[in-house]
Formats: sequence, structure tokens, C-alpha cells
Amino acid sequence: MNTFDAIKARTSYRGKYKNTHVPKEDLAKIMEAGLAAPSGCNTQTTSLIAVDDPDVMAKLRAVIEPDFMVSAPTMICVLTQYIKSYRDRCFSVQDYSAAIENMLIAIVDLGYQSCWVEGQITDADALGRKMADILGVPEDYELICFLPVGVADEPIRFPKKKEFSERAWFNGFRK
Repeated sequence: MNTFDAIKARTSYRGKYKNTHVPKEDLAKIMEAGLAAPSGCNTQTTSLIAVDDPDVMAKLRAVIEPDFMVSAPTMICVLTQYIKSYRDRCFSVQDYSAAIENMLIAIVDLGYQSCWVEGQITDADALGRKMADILGVPEDYELICFLPVGVADEPIRFPKKKEFSERAWFNGFRK
């Protein structure tokens, strides 16, 4: 699959997954794609943990509420650190966002599906910290999201996108 096809084929898959093993080699490729993303001032604030052990997956599933998107056989947990760099700013949000999108494209390119799951992870109920504790993540890292990774067991649905001309212009707003 070429880059543009993979980008266009990527969508947030929220369905059930087949119980198909995802090889470590594929997980490593996906994580390498994430770590290849740019990082503000090269602070490299993003770290990753791939989870494919059924026992660890069961422990993580037990704390994820609601438990949607946990039927995937594997997940990649995205960690971030708050590291100040240029002009006393931290670019961790930009760093992990770029890493996640690279991984989502790589996931599709390898024939799997996923979804960026962050909302309930970073809410007040602190599911991210509960997941981080299960994985032995130190306190100076935040588990910001996870990506379920697996083979879709339901049809892929693509949301309707606005036309290019409604959201992109040349040389000025709505020109």
C-alpha cells in the first residue's frame, strides 16, 4: 500500500476484533513508525509499550471502563513526559500526536485496524494511571492513550468527510 492509500484507508475502527495474533515483528514496525515521528526540539517525549501477553491484556481490560475496543488481541500504550525545551515550552502533545498518527497509518498499511483511545484515559477517573501502574510505568510518565491493534471482525465504516474546498484553500482563507 502506498502512503496516500494508507492515509485514505485509515479510519477510527470501533468494532470487534478477530482473535488473530499480531506478530511482534509487526508491533515493532508500528512502534518504529511512531518513534520516527518528529519531536519538538528533539526532546523525544513519547515512549511506547506494546502489550500482547493475554494475562497483561486481561488486567488492562479490567480497568478500562467502558470496556469498548478491548476485544483487540494487542494494544500499544502511548506514554508521554513533560519535558520543557524551547522557550520553556513543552511539545509533548505535538510529539505524541505525530507518533500516534504515524502508528495509525502503519497499522492500516500492515492490514490491521485501530482507534486513538484517549478520552476516558485522561479523564478525572485516571484510567491512564491505573493502566500505567499495571505496566510498571514510573510516575514521571503519563499513559496518555492506547491503540488497540488487530484484524477487524466487522465492516470498516468511513465517515463522510467535508469536501476539500470547504476546508482547504490556497493563499488565504476561503480563496
